[in-house]
Amino acid sequence: MLRGLLSAIGVYNVYRRWLRMQIDSTNVPEHIGVILDGNRRWASAREMNPWQGHREGAEKVKKFLEWCLNLGITTVTLYGFSTENFNRSEDEVDELMKLYEENLVEILKSDVIHKNKVKIRTIGRINLLPENLRNLISEVEESTKGYDRFYLNIALAYGGRAEIVDAAKEIAVKVKAGELTPEDIDEDLFEGYLYTSYLPQQDLDLIIRTSGESRLSNFLIWQSAYSEFFMVDVYWPEFREIDLERVIRSYQNRHRKYGK
Repeated sequence: MLRGLLSAIGVYNVYRRWLRMQIDSTNVPEHIGVILDGNRRWASAREMNPWQGHREGAEKVKKFLEWCLNLGITTVTLYGFSTENFNRSEDEVDELMKLYEENLVEILKSDVIHKNKVKIRTIGRINLLPENLRNLISEVEESTKGYDRFYLNIALAYGGRAEIVDAAKEIAVKVKAGELTPEDIDEDLFEGYLYTSYLPQQDLDLIIRTSGESRLSNFLIWQSAYSEFFMVDVYWPEFREIDLERVIRSYQNRHRKYGK
């Protein structure tokens, strides 16, 4: 059994190196979004509580970010918790909030984050989150605000429609105050009021969704207008480095026309 396991590991490593050789390091996507789907189903298949799946998923996020750093992907946006997720059971929501707190504390101390100069922002209706979590978010953002080599966005209490509504409200306030006119409003101006406005590139090059689902689920609706969409038929805790490399290879083989 041990010999078979070692053989499988050896084959996996050879395949991973072969995949990496096929990736053009000059043409990796600049901004990718990930819909982290399947944590609860992964746990259910193992007769675990849902939050145990979320914990396993959080561990996979740490590995995923290191894979992205190694590939030179400069911006990652993770769909962690939607506005609709507040409708889940109180116990599950509470466990998720605790998990986000634990991971933000880890980020504050993370050598990987600080060594690689990763700026971290949490995007969404942050006012809906518990006070302790909001305070930690402020600490993390303050500790990484001077970084500009890599960008990590964590979408919490996030909804794509809510983002667009919030941007429209801000613009409406400025129009009412006489700071803007309706004629001033175009796509470039509107993008300046989105949660992601601080990024060097707001548009998503590609979106990965795990668990085989093919819905966008209200994720970065504006920024995903021309994104390439990849569905990976594994639950998020099972996502592997070779799955990411396959996605990047497929992305590089697509011809993006942007309507031309």
